[in-house]
Amino acid sequence: MTARDRDGGRLSAPPSADPAPEPSDERTARALKTWVVLARAYAAVARAVEGQIARHGLTTTEFGILEALHHKGPLLLGEIQRKVLVTSGGITYLVDRLVAKGLVTRVPSPDDRRARYAVLTPEGKQLIAEIFPAHAAFLADVLSTLNEREHEEAAALLRKLGLGAAARTEAPR
Repeated sequence: MTARDRDGGRLSAPPSADPAPEPSDERTARALKTWVVLARAYAAVARAVEGQIARHGLTTTEFGILEALHHKGPLLLGEIQRKVLVTSGGITYLVDRLVAKGLVTRVPSPDDRRARYAVLTPEGKQLIAEIFPAHAAFLADVLSTLNEREHEEAAALLRKLGLGAAARTEAPR
C-alpha cells in the first residue's frame, strides 16, 4: 500500500519529505536564525539599491567602481578589485564595460608597464557627481528604520561578525 492508496489518491507528503533534523543545540539554532535574518535583510536592501542604481543604466558593482574612483581618484585595477570585492577576471570585465560606456578610461602606470589605472572620464565624473547624492539620500531613507544608536550598534556588530568570519575562513599566510 502506497501513501497515495492510504490517502484516497492524494499524497499527504512527498515520499522523500522527511523533515530536516532540528539543530542539536541552542548555539546552532541561534546561528541559523541570525543567518536567515541577516540574509533576508541584505536581500531586501540590495533589491532596493539595485533598482535605484539600475535607473541610471548601471549595476551596483559598476556604481561601486565609479563611486570608488570618485572618492579615491585613479586606482589600479587590483585596488578596485579589493574595494568592490570581485575577482580579477571580473574587474577586467566590469572596467571594460565602463570603458565601453565612456565613463572610465585606462591609463598606464608610470611605475609599472604592466599595470593600468582606471580613471573617470569627464562623462563618468559628471554622472557619479549627479547620482551619488541621490543614492546617499536613498540609502539614508531605506535605513531610516534604525535610529542613530541602532545604526552604530548594527555597524559594530556587523563589523565584528565580518572580522570573525574572515578569521575563521582565511588561509594562514
